[in-house]
Amino acid sequence: MLNVEGIDLFYGAAKALRGVSLQAEPGQVTAVLGRNGVGKTSLMRAIVGQQPIAKGSIRLGDEDISRLAPYDRARRGVAFVPQGREIFPLLTVKENLETGFAPCKRADRFVPAEIYDLFPVLKDMLHRRGGDLSGGQQQQLAIGRALVTRPRLLVLDEPTEGIQPSIIKDIGRAITYLRGKGTMAIVLVEQYFEWARDLCDTYAVMDRGQVMDAGPRASMNEADVLRWLSV
Repeated sequence: MLNVEGIDLFYGAAKALRGVSLQAEPGQVTAVLGRNGVGKTSLMRAIVGQQPIAKGSIRLGDEDISRLAPYDRARRGVAFVPQGREIFPLLTVKENLETGFAPCKRADRFVPAEIYDLFPVLKDMLHRRGGDLSGGQQQQLAIGRALVTRPRLLVLDEPTEGIQPSIIKDIGRAITYLRGKGTMAIVLVEQYFEWARDLCDTYAVMDRGQVMDAGPRASMNEADVLRWLSV
């Protein structure tokens, strides 16, 4: 589904990504692990089109999407749940969800019932303003909004940041359900190692803008990964 091959990314003269490669398959969760400032969010921004790459390629299925704008990637099935959630605080929950209609065909401009099944609190608070929700509820709203677009690739950047444990479990159950459908590739950036380890099928560990270790979860050497996360 997703094939990132040898990408470089710059912010001005500063090189944020150095020859980074990453793959994600439908029905699997790929966890991108690393400390703060090692390039994880830059990689996510490159995948969704928020930051241009200087070298390499990003393919979704058979199509090279490296030069496409974010809205064109969204139309092709790329959905992003950014760090910090970035919901619209003055819009209601219902209106926030409906902003996900933008890349959808007219026939798909409705909120799938499974979103309310995954996150019942959203249905209970449809007419409440997004800014009045707790941090965990806002994260559920951000994920729900992404799912409204019917993504082929779901990218989540630090979904557990600042979230209470009960909602972290809810988000984990939702990701497990979405993986089980087998139609969506999921890329997850996370610092909460145990949670990401338990969810992922494959992983990549980043440091200083490079992938230092990657592979299937079954081959993960936890001691080595934790060393990268704590250096």
